[in-house]
Amino acid sequence: MRDRRVALAWTAFVVVALVSCVLVLRRPDRLSDLHIYYGALSDLHAGRPLYGFVAANGGPFTYPPFAALVLGPITAVPEGVLQGLWLVATCAAVVAIAGTVGVALTTRQSRRPLVAAVAATVLMLSAPVQSNLRFGQVSIFIVLMALLDGVGLVPPRLRGVLVGVASAIKLTPLLFVVYFLATGRYRDAGRAVATFLACAGLAGIVLPGESWTYWTEAVRQTSRIGNLASLGNQSVHGMLLRVGVDEAALPVLWAALVAFVCVAALLRARQLTRQGRCGHAAVLVGCATVAASPVSWTHHQVWPVLAAMLLIGASGVTQRAAGGALLAAMVVSLGAVLSPVSTRPGVQFLFENARAIGVLLLCLVGFGGVAVAAARTHRRPAGRRGWLRVGVTATVAVAFFAVQPLPAGADPTFKAYALDDVVNPRYFFVCRGPVECAAYGTDAPVTFGTRAERTKVRVNGVVSPQVTRLEYFSAPGGPPRVIPLLDAYPGSRTFSFRSASMAQGRLVAYDADGQPIASYDDELAAALRTRTRSAVVRRAAAVVQRVAAARAARSVAASPGAGCSQSVGLAE
Repeated sequence: MRDRRVALAWTAFVVVALVSCVLVLRRPDRLSDLHIYYGALSDLHAGRPLYGFVAANGGPFTYPPFAALVLGPITAVPEGVLQGLWLVATCAAVVAIAGTVGVALTTRQSRRPLVAAVAATVLMLSAPVQSNLRFGQVSIFIVLMALLDGVGLVPPRLRGVLVGVASAIKLTPLLFVVYFLATGRYRDAGRAVATFLACAGLAGIVLPGESWTYWTEAVRQTSRIGNLASLGNQSVHGMLLRVGVDEAALPVLWAALVAFVCVAALLRARQLTRQGRCGHAAVLVGCATVAASPVSWTHHQVWPVLAAMLLIGASGVTQRAAGGALLAAMVVSLGAVLSPVSTRPGVQFLFENARAIGVLLLCLVGFGGVAVAAARTHRRPAGRRGWLRVGVTATVAVAFFAVQPLPAGADPTFKAYALDDVVNPRYFFVCRGPVECAAYGTDAPVTFGTRAERTKVRVNGVVSPQVTRLEYFSAPGGPPRVIPLLDAYPGSRTFSFRSASMAQGRLVAYDADGQPIASYDDELAAALRTRTRSAVVRRAAAVVQRVAAARAARSVAASPGAGCSQSVGLAE
């Protein structure tokens, strides 16, 4: 029976993997990051600067120069062949990670094949692995190297080498060096540092110009990585940017939070190691790298998926419920799926930052810091009481976020649309085409319309020729957000953005000298009032319909003859 379940589980993995790979290959932007690697290395081999390359989608090469040495051979095959090989290698890495985590999930040798198969299937369904497949990313291989070294599955004399190599390709695994020191693995830490320095030194010898450019310039240019405030960046830094923390206070606050998270995670990891739970410890340190890194895109977030599976495999009700919630957040985008019910900005912020908040809680409460300070008894609560406690805690947490007033400038749902979005009538609705947009414009600097939805308000309009810049302030004291002016049609410039609330919003237009020439706040607030009135009208209409339906039902019940004659009439 068990052999049949193992076969079925691996069959499910193969099916999911094949479907995922086929869907990736059908995308016009398939494996776009791998395309960047391929193009940048082709330029490098042709004598052009590695960090001067920019792909058609605007993406540059962002990794240390040693990564270019490791990835160098990929240009020896056509890019189409490389894409197929890369997808196969990514799926193989998923299987290797699942097998490693399976050791931590169960101590029974007979169950490990089934556990590994289920873990591989869950991993393949998760958003981070899907993102690795879609973009052709190296992140999955970085996780595999750090996990194998952290768990200690490599030969003793080579332990630390994989972390050193992984850190030379991407810097965040260097936190594992601190973990080695905290757990007394001093030789492993030494080998990791020596390997990292050797790899960086080798790159410096082979690629001296690129090494100088990276370590003196590119490593500090976070703008090369992308918009760090976007929802895809689920690190502490990204969440603070979305909250609207003041630029002057952001570095200090971020450093303090990262230090606290890392210390808590490392202390707990040391305790787990002493208990013989090296797999849990390595995954916890990996989650700390996700939280601490300035940028943690979806493809970086494989570690939280592993943590969720370890929590689900635990014995306590609370840990299993927490693992299920974290896994749900790592498989689907809660901000998108639950937006119809997240009518409060705080709740929407909770859903859209669920992955970052989940990793923080994991480091500080779940696997992490609280367990270091709190002595827990071994008495297990009754199952019903455990689930009740989980439900009450979740309700209180959501209620807490629901009543929170977000800081000035915090706007969880804000997004300004680009030229590629003009074709979408949901975003650009005031005019369609050059004739309509030319007729829609007035003598005012900005002419716009609003469209209210349940959790957001959309603003779309056109600007006059004298407007050179458009900015939106979510709240007084908050930072401005630049709204792109799009040359969508000849003779007209249009724009579109969305915001969680227009209650305190202000739209400001500037001329060529940088002077404000128009400001709109009452017009935006009116959109919010319109949305509120519409909601009240809809609720009132629903009440009227229910009352009318109840009266009609009572009338039918009181007149059975009329009802029968109507039925006969319908039958005829």
